[in-house]
Amino acid sequence: MNLLVTGGYGFIGSAFIREALNKNKVNKLVNLDCLTYAANHDSLAEVEDDHRYIFRKGDIRKYENVYDAFYAHDITHVAHFAAETHVDNSIEGPRAFVETNIIGTFNLLECAKKFKIKRFHHISTDEVYGQLGKTGKFSPSSPYDPQNPYSATKASSDFLVRSYGHTFSVNYTISNCSNNYGPFQNNEKFIPVVIESLLRGDKVPVYGKGNNVRDWIYVDDHAQAVWKILTRGKRGETYLVGANNERTNLQIVKSICEILNLNPEESIQFVKDRAGHDFRYAIDASKTKEELKWVPKKSFEAGLKETIKWYTKNQTEE
Repeated sequence: MNLLVTGGYGFIGSAFIREALNKNKVNKLVNLDCLTYAANHDSLAEVEDDHRYIFRKGDIRKYENVYDAFYAHDITHVAHFAAETHVDNSIEGPRAFVETNIIGTFNLLECAKKFKIKRFHHISTDEVYGQLGKTGKFSPSSPYDPQNPYSATKASSDFLVRSYGHTFSVNYTISNCSNNYGPFQNNEKFIPVVIESLLRGDKVPVYGKGNNVRDWIYVDDHAQAVWKILTRGKRGETYLVGANNERTNLQIVKSICEILNLNPEESIQFVKDRAGHDFRYAIDASKTKEELKWVPKKSFEAGLKETIKWYTKNQTEE
């Protein structure tokens, strides 16, 4: 397998590269990343001496960058992680999301078609399905109902992938995952914001009343699921990945405060809710578990403790 990973210096992409390079099936792994603000070189320090690992700086928005990577390295498989992902950023500046998430995916699909690769795996999000009420879970058959520019561009890229499978016979799989957490996550995301605010002695900003619900999965568990989908998933199928860890934002903050021995009442500042803020996401991952024999290994409590320990050792400077 000559594997191209897009966005490999990102939070989830780097976890996947660490996972993939533990596998004998990988002959060559090419990390195509344009090194945006979200790239973290430390996340791949442990694999940079692996003779199979190749870093290639390139932007998926530029077709020639993508083509050159496919051509130069005889790519047979793709794991497409590269994306603009932060909802707040998509509200402030949607253009980058359209260009990266849609045009970038289009460029990759064009090359996947041209070079007749064996598998194109596209990493998506549960946010494409919109929001849930107090009950129910997303499944692979859930209708799409994106509510913000980020989720709308990811939904668009999902449909592009499917269209290339149907029209051009590109061998693809798609996975839609719940919220990830763990070491190396960019400090703009919710759990790192909470941890770093508390470590600095600042109050934690919480949208609205903190009642929005998310399903959380430790990033290494997600990486293991993606590997199984890439190598064992059925052509043209969508797999949902989640760990059945539903928590409100307020519960998350209180859990982190408890681990850090802080009083939540003194540590929280409620702020105006975000525009288009979805109420609840939850994942039914039964298809992934049953077909691919995958189960998340890390409990939420253990993963949260490990994540706090990592950020405590790696605090960012103001």
